[in-house]
Amino acid sequence: MMIGKHIRLERIINRQTGNTVIVPMDHGVTVGPIPGLIDMKTAVDNVVAGGANAIIMHKGLVRAGHRQSGQDIGLIIHMSASTSLSPNPSGKVLVCTVEEAVQMGADGVSIHVNLGAPSDDDMLEHLGSVSKSCTQWGMPLVVMMYTRGEKIPNEYDVKFIKHAARVGAEIGADIVKVNYTGTPASFEEVTAACPVPVVIAGGEKMESDAEIMEMVAGAMQAGAAGVSIGRNVFQHADPTRMVAAINRIVHEKISASEAAAFLGAKK
Repeated sequence: MMIGKHIRLERIINRQTGNTVIVPMDHGVTVGPIPGLIDMKTAVDNVVAGGANAIIMHKGLVRAGHRQSGQDIGLIIHMSASTSLSPNPSGKVLVCTVEEAVQMGADGVSIHVNLGAPSDDDMLEHLGSVSKSCTQWGMPLVVMMYTRGEKIPNEYDVKFIKHAARVGAEIGADIVKVNYTGTPASFEEVTAACPVPVVIAGGEKMESDAEIMEMVAGAMQAGAAGVSIGRNVFQHADPTRMVAAINRIVHEKISASEAAAFLGAKK
């Protein structure tokens, strides 16, 4: 089974660099069909053309056809859900199983845990159960670890982020996704204390391309294994070129300024 996990991981992580560019597209459950994710075929085609290593989506859209044409891309099926309409939007529940993901040909699964939320005990229990199934089926597990709740005054504080990353690793994640802490020096505390690859979330839509490039470059400088960026990619004016620019930082180690210049250059 570990051979199966290794083979699948190579479909979502670049085997030459050991890094990955993931584009999550699971937002339709949480906040509805937002701009950039109305036409899913076009959305996926755009990031494929830019060279993304993998996408994340819910099982229903996989059944609808996550790829109709062109180059293939790593498929990670998201197993957690809550909606912005819920009285407890931070309380994620499982809406898929690892067995379903295997049947649909997934290269990995992902689960979301809001550490510090009122129901984080349930989410941690779900994580443990999913981790066990992933080991049994040889399925890579991406764990989105966020820190949200009354005891979390700042969800970007390094002391909370490094705790969350370590929790994900200790319960069985193959890749941990967390917020960027703001500086390479602080984020190095996160990667140093996490024994599995760490990727950064993109967060809310940013004001400028340069800001995104600086965040990605800073994370990579601090030892990150890549990114998992959604809205700042699929809501960009040119998603394909945005993915290509991020790719160059993650896989080719170019600077933030060089990536911003590439992004701003005429095609």
